[in-house]
Amino acid sequence: MDYYLISARAGDRSPAGLLVEEFVLCEDYTAAGIDGAEWRPENRAWSSSAELSRAIRADSALRGRVTPVSRQEAYDAFARLGGGELPEEAGLRTLFQERRPLPTSAPLNLGGGSGARRYRILFAGELGTDGLARARKALRLEPTGDPRVVGAASADSGGHGFTWELRRIGAGIAWCVDVTVRLGSGPVTALGALLHHHRQAIREQGLIPVTIERFA
Repeated sequence: MDYYLISARAGDRSPAGLLVEEFVLCEDYTAAGIDGAEWRPENRAWSSSAELSRAIRADSALRGRVTPVSRQEAYDAFARLGGGELPEEAGLRTLFQERRPLPTSAPLNLGGGSGARRYRILFAGELGTDGLARARKALRLEPTGDPRVVGAASADSGGHGFTWELRRIGAGIAWCVDVTVRLGSGPVTALGALLHHHRQAIREQGLIPVTIERFA
């Protein structure tokens, strides 16, 4: 699950609410939707977060009031806000009231050989200098010489071959991690684990994951 603190004003680290989200994944690890719930101290109740989930990805001003945090940080903030003990994740799932669907479509046939898949993890927000340096380290990126690409890396895991790149989309609009996997004979769960790791690694730098798409 992903946890976010919502403040009353941009730059204010004092939380005024809590947002909990979970991506709903298809069998091929693309995103079909986002489940979630939000909690605010004024009514001390959980409510649907579908509109808030949409807004923090579309509205840069609102996004300035959102801080991605760990479960422990969310747990501590929830207690300070008067909510008591944050429910375990199984309990939180029972509070999800409305799913925010994400567009899904069959992947395009872009070539790349038998067993090759191409994914894009899309993020909203901007990476500062420090966040970009931490992202390079977390994804083990090396320079590519391509001005459109921050860096690239590759690895073998679970019998599969992976390569990935971090790219900026527009100026201050969005970022993405593009992943190419050549499937081998091992369990495909290694793909899911890598996509999850990369999504969390960039989220920890303050960006908001938008979707996970597959292009081939």
